[in-house]
Amino acid sequence: MSEQKLAAELRTEFGKGYARRARANHQIPAVIYGHGAEPIHVTLPAKATTLAVRTANALLSLDINGEGHLALVKDVQRDPVKQIIEHIDLLTVRQGEKVTVDVPVHVEGETAPGTVHNLELTVVSLEAEATHLPESVVVNIEGRAAGEHVHASDLALPKGTVLLTDAEALVVNISESVEAETEAAAEGEAAEAPAAEEAAAE
Repeated sequence: MSEQKLAAELRTEFGKGYARRARANHQIPAVIYGHGAEPIHVTLPAKATTLAVRTANALLSLDINGEGHLALVKDVQRDPVKQIIEHIDLLTVRQGEKVTVDVPVHVEGETAPGTVHNLELTVVSLEAEATHLPESVVVNIEGRAAGEHVHASDLALPKGTVLLTDAEALVVNISESVEAETEAAAEGEAAEAPAAEEAAAE
């Protein structure tokens, strides 16, 4: 995952009133914390930041008054109705540093005919280098039959990552589709009908 470069501005004002003014000025309040340092309060350009955080665990390269800061997006607070970003929490990271992140599970392929898959776990926790974070973990379900399961231990992890989620956690479950079950039941009833008629005739 490549880092997104943004220009940030230090801020000394806080509170809901200031936050509203900042958003009206197309800026997003944010705080940078980590490594035992004092939190750094900044504002970020709204449009560029909104685009940058579309990706889970976005890595931002911030220019704060000419000083570079590498930070990982840890929490994005949005307006529950308008979905406008209200505030962002950022974690300071360094090149080569290991961090814990929740990575989305992406399913590829089609299961066997007459079956459906259920994604039981939408994200898995991984340890990875802060500057080499995977965007997703891919699960291939091509041709898998009803009754098959994919557990966290079965996942093909991106290079350089370590699974932190319970290895036995169920990620994908393959089962018969409702249509297939209905057809099977109908066929069973049809097969039983002649036998029942013969028994009645005797």
